[in-house]
Amino acid sequence: MAEAPEEFTKWFSNLPTEKSGLPALGTMSAALVVLEHLRESCDLEISAHLTSKGFQIRGVSGNAVKKILARFGKVPPSLSEGGRTSRGVPPRMEALLAALKAFELDKMPGAKCEIVIESCQLFLVHQILEFHRKKKIKIIFDPTQTTRDHIRQILEKAKERNQSGQVAQYLVGAKLALRFPDIEISNDSYSTADQQLGRPGDFLVGDTAFHVTMTPMDKVYDRCKKNAEQGLRAYLLVPDDHVQSARRRAKDEVPGRVAVESIESFVGQNVEEMAAFSQGELNAKVFGLLVAYNERVNAIEVDKSVMIEIPRNLEPRDR
Repeated sequence: MAEAPEEFTKWFSNLPTEKSGLPALGTMSAALVVLEHLRESCDLEISAHLTSKGFQIRGVSGNAVKKILARFGKVPPSLSEGGRTSRGVPPRMEALLAALKAFELDKMPGAKCEIVIESCQLFLVHQILEFHRKKKIKIIFDPTQTTRDHIRQILEKAKERNQSGQVAQYLVGAKLALRFPDIEISNDSYSTADQQLGRPGDFLVGDTAFHVTMTPMDKVYDRCKKNAEQGLRAYLLVPDDHVQSARRRAKDEVPGRVAVESIESFVGQNVEEMAAFSQGELNAKVFGLLVAYNERVNAIEVDKSVMIEIPRNLEPRDR
């Protein structure tokens, strides 16, 4: 595919940036939508792209942005919206249209115009992916709360970003790696199915297969049955609010062969135990858990937004 024209990339480089070093998501999303308008009609006047009140770019929404990203096969799992737009966005879109006018986009034949627009959109798609890659999960560490509550907070934040399944798996993997430093704990991509890898569960420790799921469905109980047939024990880890129903289902499906625990308790209590139930040690252990979690995510995930931004009050004082 052709590269985006210099006039366009120069416009992009002149945009104000955030802490990530990239322009605001709302600005990039609006630009994607404006370029989409140009596919239908190559009108380079800003008035053609504004809402009736003239304060915002028409058609900008999370769904609109997702649809464009999907066409390029690049929808980040953490994308929940198109990004907020502000009064500063229309002037930036006007500058974008001026840049394309300087490139004489409106004078090009349809096929060539389409290629240029697509090259500009692809450029923006890569920038949006980079934006989400850099946007880690942010949490607040309150030393008066239990570790179980800290884990719950992480899962809730991840749920808001449609990442709870990934985060739960990597949290359990990090906890197992810390708890059993002499045992190699597998670290496979969340999107890779057990069947593809020929593994009995998300993790195998000794003769116990661990299954981590935010929504226990038929398939996970089928895997637990298969574990029992293979002479393995099964450990099913689910969110707190699914524990009771999962225990009833496991008792009916594989009586006496499946241990069902909450993810919050399984991870939280083990961290407390490793800290010898000492508050002084606990902060260091929670810090170690998050470091191990980030290392595991960074080693295997393309989408780095699944990583957790470690709160400053958790970091060792001598760092």
